[in-house]
This record gives sequence, structure tokens and C-alpha cells, in this order.
Amino acid sequence: IKNTVIGILKAASKAEFKLEEVLRPKNLSLQQFNVLRILRDRDNKISNLNTIQARMIYKMSNTSRLIDKLIDKKLVKRSLCKENRRKVEIIITGTGISLLSELDEKIENAEKEILNPLDNQSQKRLRKLLNKINLIKQ
Repeated sequence: IKNTVIGILKAASKAEFKLEEVLRPKNLSLQQFNVLRILRDRDNKISNLNTIQARMIYKMSNTSRLIDKLIDKKLVKRSLCKENRRKVEIIITGTGISLLSELDEKIENAEKEILNPLDNQSQKRLRKLLNKINLIKQ
């Protein structure tokens, strides 16, 4: 059992490294990239910290700090909700969408390279197995 978990962690580490190679020239961390993809996938719907946090890969990430860094880079913007001033609304900017569009093909190629050792059937089986592990409550 121990070797299986170690194998999962090693594979995840290699995948992260490969993706970080693509993001590094754009001065973007994997967590920041994850936030941008979450916001883009919301199709211009306004999000808040809770919405983003719930979809994060790394649940322990400091989402507020990530958002602040993305604001500094002009990739997202934040405003106070008009109906509830305690609520903060977050939306991706045009610059953020452009950056993601620029990265899409590079990320897709990195993902293909990561999965290259597996044929389509093996990838489907792996996804199914990983989904079972992902159902475990944190």
C-alpha cells in the first residue's frame, strides 16, 4: 500500500514540474493558474473566495493571497458586492483571459507529454481509479 501512495505522489510531482515549466516564463504559479482557469470556466459569472476555494486543487492554498497576486498582475479584479458589502466579488480580466489563451496549447502539450506513456484505455482506467480516491473526504 505504501508504495502505491508514494507512486501517486511521485507521479503528481512529475506532472506538477512539467506544468510549472510551462508557467514559469509567464511568472505564474500552478495555484495562480488554477485560480485563473476556475474563473475563466465560470463564463464571466462573478465569483467569491468560497466559490474559488471549493474548486481549488490545493484546498490548503491561501486563496486571498493568490487573488492579491493576480490582482497585482492585472489578471483578475476584485470589488465589493453591492447587495452585501462584506462579500468580495472576483472576476477574470481580459488580460487574464488572453494569458490563458496563450497558455492553452502549451499546457495541453505538456499534459499530453505527461500522459504519453499511457494509451487511451489506460488513461480512462487511471481517471476512474483517481476519481475513487478523490471521493475521500478531507
